[in-house]
Amino acid sequence: MTAMALVVLCAGLFVGGRGFAGAAADVLRVRFGGDAERTRVVVDLGGTARGAVVETGVNGSVVLTLSGVAPRRNLSGAGSGLVRGYEVDAVGTASRLELQLASAAEIERRFLLPPGDGVATWRYVVDLKATGPRPSNPRPVAPRMERNAQKPLIVIDAGHGGRDSGALGARRRESELTLAAALALKAELDATGRYRTQLTRANDTYVDLYQRVRIARTADADLFISLHADAGADPATRGASVYTLSEQGASRAVREVTRRDDWHRDLHLPGRDPSVDRILLDMTQRATQNRSAQFARVLLTHIEAADQPLLRRSHRDAGLAVLLAPDVPAVLLEMGFITNPDDERALGDATRRRRLMRAVAEGIDRYFREPPANLQLASTGVGAGGL
Repeated sequence: MTAMALVVLCAGLFVGGRGFAGAAADVLRVRFGGDAERTRVVVDLGGTARGAVVETGVNGSVVLTLSGVAPRRNLSGAGSGLVRGYEVDAVGTASRLELQLASAAEIERRFLLPPGDGVATWRYVVDLKATGPRPSNPRPVAPRMERNAQKPLIVIDAGHGGRDSGALGARRRESELTLAAALALKAELDATGRYRTQLTRANDTYVDLYQRVRIARTADADLFISLHADAGADPATRGASVYTLSEQGASRAVREVTRRDDWHRDLHLPGRDPSVDRILLDMTQRATQNRSAQFARVLLTHIEAADQPLLRRSHRDAGLAVLLAPDVPAVLLEMGFITNPDDERALGDATRRRRLMRAVAEGIDRYFREPPANLQLASTGVGAGGL
């Protein structure tokens, strides 16, 4: 190579801004998952970094420096769980991350994750754990459409089963993976002692889609979650997603409920004035949709914090039969793509499947602690036929 060619090459690398080993990458964003007992902080980075602890949390904040990365701009915002708020400032070619704590906490562990498993960025992860009593003003318990004072009842639906094997991977059937996941989620929830759980099927049997909904409604369930494994024509497509009921599906749900003359009894409505009962049904349906959307968003946060790949548009809506109950908040979780080798392998591995279901259980915990919010529905217009 001539001297002039070498100069041109070096100049090109310099203009690119990332050519020299010492050039700083970007801090892209800060994400949170977990609760007031344990909170995971994930810092997405454009490159590798080395972290050092400056303050451990004794004075109400955790401060770290991340050398080798700098924010494109000063980042700040509200936190979640143990973190009240955060701020990222540039310090030369490094970054200073400050986490303002909502209650006493300390760093349990921290580590750097390279790109992989469908995630394109580096991630610096900080796990916090509570060290003192809960805050004196914890979040209020959500006022819900309670039908009894018992522990919340979670109905877990293992998709497909029996003569309906669902989608097929290279080595696994969807119905096999959904049942294994449902049993794992039931075990996680039962271990907390905070919930009652019920399965729509406990073995390889077929259960009609509408019967699954009736099981949840008859039991006065507080939450319904249907577990599935997605399939696609492109084997490179992977990642989890969550479906909630679409507007068209909501209209269908109302039609299904009002088909019988005594439909108001199922919803414990007065039955004296049909027009009043219909208004109450619409209000119940809307509240259920909002709660379902709230749970979907919480669930995706915890799944992502557990390093489970997500589809780019991970909250979707559809008129799926298992989501039609007008009075039971419900979601359908596509745990990954059975047609993707990595997702199929992860869902077939008991340890990784249990880790995913633990994240789902943590999402359920957070859902029942949070007050209801006026959330917009996914409104994507995307269907998921065949489920």
